[in-house]
Amino acid sequence: MSRGICPRVNSCRPVWILSAVLFAVVVIDADAYSCHEVRTAFQLRQVGPLHRVPETPGTDVDLLVCKHQGPSCCTRKMEESYQFAVKRETQHNIHSYSYELEHLLSGHSDAFQDMFQYLLSFSQGHLSSLLEGSYSPLSRHALPHVNQLFSSLSLYLRGANVSVEASVHQFFNNLFPLVYMRLINPGIDNSMTTASEMGECLRMTRQDVNPFGAHPANMAQALAGALGAGRQLGLALDEGLEVMNATEYVSLSKECVKGLVKMVYCSHCRGLTLIKPCVGYCLNVMRGCLASVSELDQPWRKYTSLLEQLTHAMAGHHSLELALLGVRDYVNEALLYAQLHGPLITATVDKVCGLSTGEPTGMQPTSPEVTTSTVTSSPAPSAAPSQPLPEQWLGQLAHIRSSFPLKPSKNNKHNLRTLSREFLIHLQRYKSFFTALPEMLCEGENVVDDSTCWSGDDVVESYTGRVVGNGLHAQRQNPEVKVRTPNPTLIEVKERLERFNQETHEKFPKLGEMEPWDELGSGETEEGSSTDCDDEDGCQASGDGQGHISHTEVSSVGKPIGRQPGGRSQHENPSKPPSVRVIGGSPSVCWGRPWSLALLFAAFFLQWTLF
Repeated sequence: MSRGICPRVNSCRPVWILSAVLFAVVVIDADAYSCHEVRTAFQLRQVGPLHRVPETPGTDVDLLVCKHQGPSCCTRKMEESYQFAVKRETQHNIHSYSYELEHLLSGHSDAFQDMFQYLLSFSQGHLSSLLEGSYSPLSRHALPHVNQLFSSLSLYLRGANVSVEASVHQFFNNLFPLVYMRLINPGIDNSMTTASEMGECLRMTRQDVNPFGAHPANMAQALAGALGAGRQLGLALDEGLEVMNATEYVSLSKECVKGLVKMVYCSHCRGLTLIKPCVGYCLNVMRGCLASVSELDQPWRKYTSLLEQLTHAMAGHHSLELALLGVRDYVNEALLYAQLHGPLITATVDKVCGLSTGEPTGMQPTSPEVTTSTVTSSPAPSAAPSQPLPEQWLGQLAHIRSSFPLKPSKNNKHNLRTLSREFLIHLQRYKSFFTALPEMLCEGENVVDDSTCWSGDDVVESYTGRVVGNGLHAQRQNPEVKVRTPNPTLIEVKERLERFNQETHEKFPKLGEMEPWDELGSGETEEGSSTDCDDEDGCQASGDGQGHISHTEVSSVGKPIGRQPGGRSQHENPSKPPSVRVIGGSPSVCWGRPWSLALLFAAFFLQWTLF
């Protein structure tokens, strides 16, 4: 019996083993073709409702984009979710790269405006102090006109429709009646009716009488030139922000979205959730999607060049700062001119306004501390010679006019030139932003440059398709994304940017001809040392490290500006720009290097304290 049973058992053993193996294979095979990994990725990336992902792969699925032979973990509903998700993710990635550029423009726009307002405030206080200290008879009535002048200049720098020349001439129009009746003829009848009639006549005829010589016109010209570049720079930064806002959330075409879904998510349908696109494949898709964006490259390069030129024109040799500081000297020279030519002005006014004023009773200023600058006005005509000045006053005047032997501080970072230099350094990184954007989106962890990558249809060792260039014309040969029509919004943005560039060139025809100052500064060398530094320079000892700018920059208003271009040290080059003549100053005093505004301001404050 036992022998009969044993052969049976032995004969059944292979059948049992085979059944167990087949069962294991079925279980392993079923697990290998489950959609568990797809469900996990679907949930982690917040693509859509999780119930849209099947538990196991299906066959004969009616897909529109992710078509392939064999079972699939995707459904039509999943494809719809993938389209929304890929649009959201792509726009987010574009925003993440454009954010730094947008912050560079907006942060420096605010920083420049804050610096402009600071300089205006300082110059206004500078002028008000002159009037209160040296021209007290008219200061109280003149200060409202000073406020009005600088308010107009502030609006102009902010882009308002204000004329610098008109504001300056209006200021002197309003100043003339005060000067005439309180400095030139302080004994004139100041009755309400007479003063009102006289003041109105003087305001209307100021430019014909010309009581201040060429100083108002020179002041208007100097301010218009320097402030014009600053105003246009502010408008240019605003224009750049408009361009960034238009391109940041640019709409993606249907062909682009299909290409993105195929590149990012179609591999998931086969359970390949970790495979990355090939670099060349990604470039074709992104260049096709951003073809209209890449068309902004040429006008954007011209735009960044304009930013550089405007910055040079505004801050080079401290143009805007010196123009605002010179307001005090221009006004002082104008008041001196009026007093020195009092008899001629009185005679002219008597004829023009038809109101007899008699002989002027006072020709001398209210105090000997009249000015810190040189009288540059021409002498009065021989027909009406001006009254000679007392020798004591002339001696004191000559002493006060002597300029301070100022030398620049090598490490002063709180001025317009330093802010401009910082801006230019960071701007270099973004000249080719719109053509570099596809490359930036196809780098890092988003793609695989080595073997075994996703080609859109299968896993390959390398991408064999033709990689096209940037722009609309190059997309004719794009094998991944068909670009049928350009984006109308971006066409409008391009035309607007081109128009702005053209208008800027028309307003500043000689802008490109200006010799730019070294964007890394002058007068400083590595480690903060200088080739021309002594005890009077105000420079710090070498090796203090102040010549370097850290990778994380903060603007003068405390706003982060962005990262420094990798590997670039920002040392100062020891060079001397052409000498800068101080407007209204002693003819023999000039500087061979840019002024240190901090030391200059301190010197002026010291002067006010002394006098």
